[in-house]
Amino acid sequence: MPEMEGLSISKEGEKSSKNAMKKAAKEKEKAEKAAKREQQEREEKEKAAANDTAKHLYGHLTYENPPPFAESFLDLGELEGAEENSRVTFEARVSNVRAQSAKLGFLVLRDGFDSIQVVIAEGGGQSISRQMIKWCGALSAESLVRVTGLIKAPVEEVKSTTISHHELHLESIYIIAEAPEQLPVQVKDCNQPPPREEEGEAEKEGIPNVGLKARLDNKVLSLRAPASAAIRELESEVTRLFFEYMIEHKFTNIQPSYLAGAATEGGAGVFEVKYFEEKAFLTQSPQFFKQMAIAGGMKRVFSIGPVFRAENSNTKRHLTEFTGLDFEMTIRHHYHEVLEFGEKLMIHIIRGLQTEAYPKKLTNTIREAGYPDAGTFQLPPGDNAVRITFAEAKALLAEAGIDGGEPHSDIDTSQEKALGKLILAKHATDFYTIDAYPRSLRPFYTHPSPSDPALTHSYDFFMRGQEIMSGAQRIHNYNDLAESMRQKGLRSDDEGFWHYTEAFRWGCSPHGGGGLGLNRIVQFFLGLGNIREASLFPRDPGRLTP
Repeated sequence: MPEMEGLSISKEGEKSSKNAMKKAAKEKEKAEKAAKREQQEREEKEKAAANDTAKHLYGHLTYENPPPFAESFLDLGELEGAEENSRVTFEARVSNVRAQSAKLGFLVLRDGFDSIQVVIAEGGGQSISRQMIKWCGALSAESLVRVTGLIKAPVEEVKSTTISHHELHLESIYIIAEAPEQLPVQVKDCNQPPPREEEGEAEKEGIPNVGLKARLDNKVLSLRAPASAAIRELESEVTRLFFEYMIEHKFTNIQPSYLAGAATEGGAGVFEVKYFEEKAFLTQSPQFFKQMAIAGGMKRVFSIGPVFRAENSNTKRHLTEFTGLDFEMTIRHHYHEVLEFGEKLMIHIIRGLQTEAYPKKLTNTIREAGYPDAGTFQLPPGDNAVRITFAEAKALLAEAGIDGGEPHSDIDTSQEKALGKLILAKHATDFYTIDAYPRSLRPFYTHPSPSDPALTHSYDFFMRGQEIMSGAQRIHNYNDLAESMRQKGLRSDDEGFWHYTEAFRWGCSPHGGGGLGLNRIVQFFLGLGNIREASLFPRDPGRLTP
């Protein structure tokens, strides 16, 4: 039996060995065929390349292969006014690729919120080849390219691009930076409002809709969407209009510090940071610095910079870091000088957004992307804003059957929104101000009303029923300030307040001001669903990246 078993094992081993040899031979034959096929394909490509009359007109740009010099280098947006048959060069991203045939192809190139159709035709330009058309058809979306070509009038208006009365007939195209084929989000899917949480919608008109979180996680890609690019530009326009108005009215641009040695504005709402061996805090606003600048002899000051609020508020209008447009000015007769200046400032900004050509173009781009409230913001005629007192606001709510609470209790967010609708219906305006807030609702530095100590010389600004600014006349008399602090349980000689309060001991002019929230102005002017859409890199209690 042992001999028979050994013989059986030997035969099985021999069979296994033969099978392995056959398999190896098949693998070798398969590899040889693949290598031969690759060699044939390589030779065909080399032959095609050798016969490609346009091979110098496309490819990748490198340091060894620098871009050709172009005298007519423009930005894509400048092509709107280009002359027929003019030769232009510009850089843009590939938005869409469409191969009509082996002899004809189309590209849509995008730069910011501007886009144009590019025609690639065999024999066109400088003898464009089929190989070049095929290469263009394989370009990946979001790749950055440099193109040169002739401006032509299309046979029909190109409705899918912002530049509709011109198209580019391609002469050359080079890749500057190639994007991967697979992207975490598609830019075109970010060019519409993100789904609103309470609605829970996933698609709009059959187009995939990328949620807000995905847009924020992939911010660089979502920024490329035309609507997002236009929002960023509109944000810049608000800042420009604010800056120009301030300079025109003889305000001095100051650069306050955003670090403080103590939590001087309350403590609970400030971020603590390590400052060498000590503690420091990110400032909630530049107000104390503005006031000290006034005490230092400056008449009118303003600043544009970050504001930090350590509030665990996960709402659609709160950020832990936002951009403040702050101003402070001396008062000659009455604090309404400051209030009226702020009102006229806001009307100037809003009218500028509505009437100047570039902001109007931005707003149209945003509205056409599916933001229905963009371009609908209402203002009353003239330069004066609608202004009501806090008591009148309470009365309006009561007349509408909305419980506003006790006379000196604050107006909450839902009541503010309701009040905005009431004022819009009554005065046809989305912007208004509320004056004379109760003292119990304002900080220690707010100037009380001489005629009614229960009220203050303070005001808030609103757009579409939501607050964009809080401001007031400040207490400028040292003894009055020290007493107000004592009533709020604070000490004027406390280490965190000493430098601030001493400024008033040395004498200071009556003054007041306020701080506008840039991101809220953009949010409410456009009717955006979430303030995070109106911030380049938003920070909230759950987000510190990117």
